[in-house]
Amino acid sequence: MEQYLINHCAPTLASLKTANLFNYSFASEAELHAQLLRLNDMLAIKGVSLTVIRKTTSSALIYVYRKKKLARDLASKPAACILKKLGYDDLSPESAIAHLAKRINRTGEFPHEIGLFLGYPPGDVMGYIQNNGRNCKCSGCWKVYCDECESRRLFAMYQKCRDIYTRLYEQGRSVFQLTVAA
Repeated sequence: MEQYLINHCAPTLASLKTANLFNYSFASEAELHAQLLRLNDMLAIKGVSLTVIRKTTSSALIYVYRKKKLARDLASKPAACILKKLGYDDLSPESAIAHLAKRINRTGEFPHEIGLFLGYPPGDVMGYIQNNGRNCKCSGCWKVYCDECESRRLFAMYQKCRDIYTRLYEQGRSVFQLTVAA
C-alpha cells in the first residue's frame, strides 16, 4: 500500500494538497485492515489519515487526507455554501466524509462535490456542476473554470512532487520519512 501512497498521494504527503484518493486491491479484509491501522498509526503524528470510502469484496477506495486542511477547506464560505445545498448539515471532517461515503455508495459514482474534499478550488467545483463537466478552460487534476494560470501551476507542482517522491522512495526513503509534519 505504501507504493500506492507514493504514486497517488505524494502531494498530500508533502502537505501541498488537502487529500487524494486511490483504489487498492486487497487479498483479504484482515490484510486491508492491518495495513490501514499500521499506516494510520504511523502517519497520524504527521497529520495524515487514511479511511475507506467504498469497499467491494476485493478492492477499497481509500481517501488520504490532512484533517486540519480539510476542516479549513470545508469551512470556507464558497465550499460550505455548495455542501449545504447538497445536504451536508455537519461540515466537520468526520461527518462530511461519512456523508460523502454514503453518497458514493448509494450511487456507485463520484458526486461532483468530491472535488471540495480533494482540495480543488470551490469555483472550479461549482463551474463543473453548472457546466455538467463541459466548457472548461483546461483540465489536469481537475477541470478548470476559474484561474487557469494558478491551476496549471498547481498541476505542474503536484507532478513534480510525485516525480521527486517516486525517485526518493525508490532510493530507500520510507513513506514516514517522506511525509511532512503538519
